[in-house]
Amino acid sequence: MAELLLDSQIRVWVFLPIVVITFLVGVVRHYVSILLASQKKVELQQVQDSQVMIRSHKLRENGKYIPKQSFLMRRHFFNNEETGYFKTQKRAAVSQNPMTDPSMMTDMLKGNVTNVLPMIMIGGWINWMFSGFVTTKVPFPLTLRFKPMLQRGIELVSLDAAWVSSASWYFLNVFGLRSIYTLVLGENNAADQTRHMQDQMSGAAMAMPPDPKAAFKAEWEALEICDHHWALTNIENDLMGLSAPTADSMYHQNKMD
Repeated sequence: MAELLLDSQIRVWVFLPIVVITFLVGVVRHYVSILLASQKKVELQQVQDSQVMIRSHKLRENGKYIPKQSFLMRRHFFNNEETGYFKTQKRAAVSQNPMTDPSMMTDMLKGNVTNVLPMIMIGGWINWMFSGFVTTKVPFPLTLRFKPMLQRGIELVSLDAAWVSSASWYFLNVFGLRSIYTLVLGENNAADQTRHMQDQMSGAAMAMPPDPKAAFKAEWEALEICDHHWALTNIENDLMGLSAPTADSMYHQNKMD
């Protein structure tokens, strides 16, 4: 691998400007998102149904940590043929078409303006202005698999994989300034791209599917076939550092008696 000596002027005219520009764009995006934020209308019935689905899912996953009677009581609340939640609640399918819902189209446009468009513009400008520059070197060796991630815009097979190009340095700053944004703008800021992606994933997980009836039926079937297997058997012996008597030890004990 070729050894390079990084010019100190590169840190002044390439390294620091990319950091500063990325940070300032994040601050501007935070305040623009606050100005463009709209009050979303939340349906109480949809929130209730999504929370019930989450509770049922948690019951199937963690029901082994509660007594069997408690597990059966909770399953009875959800799956009883006459009074169960999944049997008594009738929901009509809701068709959400973004082309016919002005609010959804507006939210999509705001998201593109505040998140996607600045990243494309600044990334394109940096790729054009500082194309071919290496900005820094990571202080530990890396394998060749990291070259496509850290050396965008530089096609040199002989270059060490630890060097970072200007384009890759920009993307590292986009997702790496999270702690700085939290320190300057507070924890709930709109400049953090990682938090924005997490909010989208969590929101998609909590949202009800378009057909609640089918979702209730699928969850009812999954909970109906779920059996209770007590996970805390002999927990007293485990806490006291003792092991439960095995069949062989009980046989030998009875034989000695």
